[in-house]
Amino acid sequence: MTAAPPDLVIETLGIGTRTWQYGDPDGSVLVLVHGFRGDHHGLEKLASAIAARRPGLKVLVPDLPGFGATPAVPGRPHDLELYGEWLRLFAARAAPGSTGVLGHSFGSLVVANALAGGLDPDSVILVNPISSPALEGPQALLTALATLYYRAAEALPERAARGLLGHPLIVRAMSAVMAKTGDRELRAWIHDQHGRYFSSFADTTTLLEAFRASVSHTVGEYAASLPAETLLIAGDRDDITPLTAQLDLQHRVPGSRLRIAPGVGHLIHYEAAEDAADEITVFLRAGSGGAG
Repeated sequence: MTAAPPDLVIETLGIGTRTWQYGDPDGSVLVLVHGFRGDHHGLEKLASAIAARRPGLKVLVPDLPGFGATPAVPGRPHDLELYGEWLRLFAARAAPGSTGVLGHSFGSLVVANALAGGLDPDSVILVNPISSPALEGPQALLTALATLYYRAAEALPERAARGLLGHPLIVRAMSAVMAKTGDRELRAWIHDQHGRYFSSFADTTTLLEAFRASVSHTVGEYAASLPAETLLIAGDRDDITPLTAQLDLQHRVPGSRLRIAPGVGHLIHYEAAEDAADEITVFLRAGSGGAG
């Protein structure tokens, strides 16, 4: 992992979107959109790997509004419409002209909504896309429990809610369920990453609104807006979306390409970042993505 890259502040929706930059500062742009409750740190490993493989590429990883170092948008509900609008504005200001976009998990929903609203990138990459309703996935019971957990937090005052939402034991339990690797060192690193960065949200209202957005939509709703130049990367042990749903999404986007990470779940960006970067580099070099 390289040293922390320089950061930028891009004005969007009246807030400064904190953004980290990798690779060639004058290169063509690939924007990476992180998942729910994370921030740019979650995609740092993947961003570094892509930039190392693709000279002439600038990789931008912003913190979503209300997460990490980016403040919440005042006076607006943090639903999928807001995040889609934010991404369209961010791409227009941070990378005018040709741009590629990548979304991981909740980020795949943000990208899909932005595409439906008019975002027109050269290429689209979705990693662990949310391709089926969360309450119908392989771990539907755990998702239902998570929903109750967030509802309980909603009934508490801010300080108590933060304590519940960021409780180290709950964060560790979530991390233990999501991580599939048998490598003890990698597993310990994943737990450390979640412990450090999984609770850096602006306030509980923003977090709860974003959670509702994450479980209320699927990428499939926006399938008609996905271009043929779309690469899907999915884990065959994903607890959020079953592989059958990823195959169905690919079939609904003619010309798209699906790559499967064996033995990996919803944390491709941690457990298979190098392999994913290889696939992404090949896809970007092909220019048009294309079927395969």
